[in-house]
Amino acid sequence: MTDIIDLIRTDCFIGGVWRPASDGSTFDVHDPATGQTLTSVASGSVEDGIAAVAAAHDALPGWAATAPRERAEILRRAYDLMVERGDEIAEVIVRENGKTFADAVGETSYAAEFFRWYAEEAVRAFGSLSIAPSGDKRILVLHQPVGVAVLVTPWNFPAAMATRKIGPALAAGCAVVLKPASDTPLTAFLVAQILEEAGVPAGVVNVVASRRSGAVVSAMLHDSRVRKLSFTGSTEVGRKLLHEAADNVVNTAMELGGNAPFLVFDDADLAAAVDGAMIAKMRNGGEACTSANRFYVQRGIADEFTRLLAERMGGLKVAHGLEAGAELGPLVNEKAVADVDDLVQSAVAAGASAITGGAPLDGPGHFYPPTVLGGVSSNAEILRHEIFGPVAPVVVFDTDEEVVALANDTEYGLIAYVYTADLSRGMRITEALEAGMIGLNRGVISDPAAPFGGVKQSGIGREGGHEGMLDYLEPKYVATNW
Repeated sequence: MTDIIDLIRTDCFIGGVWRPASDGSTFDVHDPATGQTLTSVASGSVEDGIAAVAAAHDALPGWAATAPRERAEILRRAYDLMVERGDEIAEVIVRENGKTFADAVGETSYAAEFFRWYAEEAVRAFGSLSIAPSGDKRILVLHQPVGVAVLVTPWNFPAAMATRKIGPALAAGCAVVLKPASDTPLTAFLVAQILEEAGVPAGVVNVVASRRSGAVVSAMLHDSRVRKLSFTGSTEVGRKLLHEAADNVVNTAMELGGNAPFLVFDDADLAAAVDGAMIAKMRNGGEACTSANRFYVQRGIADEFTRLLAERMGGLKVAHGLEAGAELGPLVNEKAVADVDDLVQSAVAAGASAITGGAPLDGPGHFYPPTVLGGVSSNAEILRHEIFGPVAPVVVFDTDEEVVALANDTEYGLIAYVYTADLSRGMRITEALEAGMIGLNRGVISDPAAPFGGVKQSGIGREGGHEGMLDYLEPKYVATNW
């Protein structure tokens, strides 16, 4: 039986041609559950990055001039192909990322939906016409493609983060260069093959994976043909890329880190809150910027909530993502395990207790068990960091004012979760929370039809919804009379 990995092209995809890195460099991609090498991938050079920009620039005029309906039909075909090949894509995600097959299937479905949504949005780049208040002219506003876009995606959602950027960019008429994370490039290559099969013209989508990411992305951002950068990743790297983009005043969109608070009030439906916590915390094994990172539980139900959450998390089956019944796979690499464990041990040393889990698992692979920490003080160091793993620190609070202050005490502002049976309280708390997205009595909120993004140092701009396509369009104002 043919291994799906063997069917994936692993060279740079530039101008519709799969070709080795210009200097012949490669790097290995590993299975985080076993540590075994899956395959080798071309490690693109600066020259490859610039070649990809040139290919995108050459393809841009023709794609921008393509009828919106035709662009839409190509995106719709890409959606159909992703659905048709959903299990194959999910297996590749599991093999290189480590998440469970169920999580990977969910991601694949979510990723495909961006192609369907933007197939529908491609024909809706509406402008406007009005009479100036003075009456001396007409104000005509057009929307035109921003130009060549560099898309930099992370390893935690290798399919969805690619399609969430490629979909609106293509719908708007832009040509792109995708630089996927070096831990998970295979899914990006598979998506590129699907787009090619769907009929995307040569050069409109280019993919360059690299272990020399900093140099390659920097070179592209300093090429005057690049007019857009869309980055998903850590706030630390995002800050550096904003500095780089400033040199050529490149239009930027940033989806950065999170430190999501999960607020549970005394009047909440306890069973629903625990169910929501399991989704918000354990989706993707906690390796998500939207993952619930800090659990604030009102004193009256804190002990019972913590006990139930520990039972649920402690009962999860930890195994290779393709193993039957697996509910939690490995973290993406060895460093991820070390980083998560450092945070747990610092919390325990400061007085917290590990009710379940609390130490890396032995054996091959990068496994960390589901961990619930009780007795966490409100100023614990672990609460200041994005954990990016299956760890839930629980803090007890008393008043609404107290918990809002605790929830907002962070540089991040991506998402927050609120559980209460009182809708008035829920909306009041929602308005007071400094976050771009709120899950009110819901543990998952992501939707291709909704604007995804944060405030403060969690990012700039929005992905998804109509807003997502506007990020790849520039308004052009025309003053005229007739």
